[in-house]
Amino acid sequence: MQVRPLSVPGAFEVTPRQHADERGVFLEWFKDVPFVGAAGHPLTLAQANLSVSRRGTLRGIHFADVPPGQAKYVMCVAGAVRDVVVDLRVGSPTFGQWDAVLMDSIDRRAVYLPEGVGHAFTALADDSVVVYLCSEGYAPGREHAIDPFDPELGIDWGLPREELVLSDKDATAPSLAAAMGSLPTWAACEAYVATLAAPTRPGA
Repeated sequence: MQVRPLSVPGAFEVTPRQHADERGVFLEWFKDVPFVGAAGHPLTLAQANLSVSRRGTLRGIHFADVPPGQAKYVMCVAGAVRDVVVDLRVGSPTFGQWDAVLMDSIDRRAVYLPEGVGHAFTALADDSVVVYLCSEGYAPGREHAIDPFDPELGIDWGLPREELVLSDKDATAPSLAAAMGSLPTWAACEAYVATLAAPTRPGA
């Protein structure tokens, strides 16, 4: 698999090697060794999610309090989505910046989002299925959202705004400026991620 760092520090795109024959396709969509090489620590799996979305669905921008935050390893296994990562870590050199990856059932890319980074996507096709490996379980009291249409962020969602469908929570989420008091800090995220560093293996 190929790993490409995104413009948001700590986030990266993974393109797996696919093996196709007359039976279909096989691939490894997550692999520990290249993941640890890119992230600097293992991914602890606490919860796995799956969403099915019709074309035009916009989910996000979501983030969790740090510590412990909620890192995500995300893949679209059917359909297509424009996956967006947003740096919400106050003090980060790329605070307020975003990057996007086309995830679909052709290239089967995955995206990793570290703690403190906001996540969202737009479904570009009906019945788009997205699976998420999460480092922490869902905890309503520490989960938050940012207005996906905040002009300060200026995110290109890949579809006209009038075609997008949001949940009530996302449609009424605060702007980046209004949420400043609840955003994670770069220092807190860096300190927490440092505790996750992969231990030295015997003989290494």
